[in-house]
Amino acid sequence: MLLDLTATSVELTRALCDIPSVSGDEKTLADAIEAAVAPLAHLEVIRHGNTIVARTNLGRAQRVAIAGHIDTVPINANVPTRDIEIDGVPYLWGRGTVDMKAGTAVQLKLAAELTDPAIDITWMWYDNEEVEASKNGLGLLAAVRPELFQADFAILGEPSNGEVEGGCNGTLRAIVRTTGVRAHAARAWIGENAIHRAAPILARLAEYRAKEVPVDGLLYRESLSAVRITGGVAGNVIPDACEVEVNYRFAPSKSAADAEAHVRGVLAGFDVEITDAAEGARPGLDAPIAQQFVAAVGAEPRPKYGWTDVARFSALSIPAVNYGPGDPHLAHHDEERVPLAQIDAVERGLRAWLTSH
Repeated sequence: MLLDLTATSVELTRALCDIPSVSGDEKTLADAIEAAVAPLAHLEVIRHGNTIVARTNLGRAQRVAIAGHIDTVPINANVPTRDIEIDGVPYLWGRGTVDMKAGTAVQLKLAAELTDPAIDITWMWYDNEEVEASKNGLGLLAAVRPELFQADFAILGEPSNGEVEGGCNGTLRAIVRTTGVRAHAARAWIGENAIHRAAPILARLAEYRAKEVPVDGLLYRESLSAVRITGGVAGNVIPDACEVEVNYRFAPSKSAADAEAHVRGVLAGFDVEITDAAEGARPGLDAPIAQQFVAAVGAEPRPKYGWTDVARFSALSIPAVNYGPGDPHLAHHDEERVPLAQIDAVERGLRAWLTSH
């Protein structure tokens, strides 16, 4: 599979999306990306697993890391891509167009064309972003090649409607358990129904009101939600166990420990097990290099409500933002689609900053 890096960003987006790369199955696309950038004399190319790094070494005073993941959530009859028009606006429709192959396509085109940028660039295209953190290609690379992450600023091509979204919320998952006593459903009073005992958990979550938390000039919205419930033995048995999985999205001013304490407080009196937690990232927009970037692309900074890999850079004290084409609300949606104009606009914005910085 060959990628033509002289094509437009829109055409490259189509090509990337038409190569299926569901998490765990990115090798074909990673091979195509490596083959496309390896011949470029101005880039040093490094591969680790299915993560490709290509970087300039021009001795510039500053360096920016620009990253994009190459995997998608599972396909649901939305590959290959197709052109559609809604209210006179042309879109490219299909899995990955928003999250986030349009952003990756822009990065690949600029990586090929910017042979003499005003700032050194480390381009990173990585696998397994959409699944558990232990498989994340960016995280695995950082563990073995931390020197590749040295940068003054980082940009993730996550969908942001072509605007700059600073930092990201943190995320925590927990299992809340109730127990009971099994009995025949015909004699329910003999047992104790664990599913019924979960009702107060659901009531507390339903009554929970999301907080808005100001952090470094941006207003982050939190949420605490039940995302899964399991329980039951058989159609004629009173269940003796029930589990409610809870997801807490918390402002980047909170630590994971703060988030855990909050969840345990809301669900006091119940058995709560924290199963996963990832710190958020502060906006990082107070750094001069970040302010220069925002000014160059002409964007109005906004908060990022979802968790993204900007948090990995933030943990290394590297200010990081999200900047990419596509509406985040359509990420993972079966009607995933990106406006063609946004792809072009993000390319122009990045090109302008990288050549005039």
